[in-house]
Amino acid sequence: MKGLIKRVGQLGTRIPMKRKFLVTSCLALVTVVAIVWIVFASKGSNTSRVHFKTVKALKRDLSATVQATGTVKALVGAEVKVGARTPGKVVELPIRVGDRVDKGQVLARIEQEDLISRVRLQEAILLESQADETRLGKDVERDRLLRQSNSIPEQKLDQTEALYAMAKARRLKSEAELELVRTQLSYATITAPIGGTVAEVSTIQGETVITGMNAPTFVKIIDLNRLEVLAYVDENDIGRVAVGQDAIFSVSAHPSTELKGKVTAIYPSGAIQDNVVYYITSVSVDNSEGKLRPEMTANVLIFLDQRKGVLTVANKAVQREGNRKFVMLLNRGVPEKRYVEVGWKDQSYTEILEGVREGDLVIIGYNSQK
Repeated sequence: MKGLIKRVGQLGTRIPMKRKFLVTSCLALVTVVAIVWIVFASKGSNTSRVHFKTVKALKRDLSATVQATGTVKALVGAEVKVGARTPGKVVELPIRVGDRVDKGQVLARIEQEDLISRVRLQEAILLESQADETRLGKDVERDRLLRQSNSIPEQKLDQTEALYAMAKARRLKSEAELELVRTQLSYATITAPIGGTVAEVSTIQGETVITGMNAPTFVKIIDLNRLEVLAYVDENDIGRVAVGQDAIFSVSAHPSTELKGKVTAIYPSGAIQDNVVYYITSVSVDNSEGKLRPEMTANVLIFLDQRKGVLTVANKAVQREGNRKFVMLLNRGVPEKRYVEVGWKDQSYTEILEGVREGDLVIIGYNSQK
């Protein structure tokens, strides 16, 4: 470029003075153009190019949902606290927290020698009363025969029948007392009333327990196959929720796992949290894979209704400008602002009623590239 300028200058010295002004003007113009070209070429080599991220506006099935936060809970009857109904020392405790137990399985045993002795004593008393009843029964039969032949007075028969009735009553009393002590003996062997997982053990082997008004808790068992999610639905949304609606939820322990359920109940009374009224909604749980535990926090989506084949764009593509909403389209490589009317919205997509056509490229972000 400098050589070009020099040659133009030399040329100017060889022409007449009349044309020198014109040549000088041309020289200045060439110089300016050259400088501008150099500047823009230099800037163009360092300027970043913008690459837009786009997705197509497509038709999808869209579901209207209600979002809520809830807690995993055991169903009524699925969590049982097992206690001791007889005092004594714990002589056997074969289970630990986390063990799987079946209904009827032994959880603990309390010393029972004294109870066994009482059972044996009562068995002997019962045998004695049964023998006495049998003997007096035969006396009654004999005296009735003698009375028919007037061999004994009627008073004697009455006395024999009374003694037999008393013997029968003593036998019934002995049976009841034997049943009682056997029941007390059974209390010394503590068994699982339901099948489930041991959630808590609150005693140790060798400890002496004392019973009172409330039986002390030994073990807590939870049936992890009988759980539910209690979701707190905002009062503004509860009117659209109904029993039988499908729901999905996830827990923090397994964020990538989507668990399915159904609305099974809506509590009639509200609960107030942070000055907001919520209504507890029960969602059924399938915990066959054993991923859920009581008290886990659940993020719940309840599906209210579904629309088939509606035009949608990604939620993050929709922007707000005052009371209006818009998206940015990429039209022949150039961003174009387009106002839209929206309909339903779920976790990922928003229905577009007007303003976008199927297949339009909608901008959802951009990257700067050098």
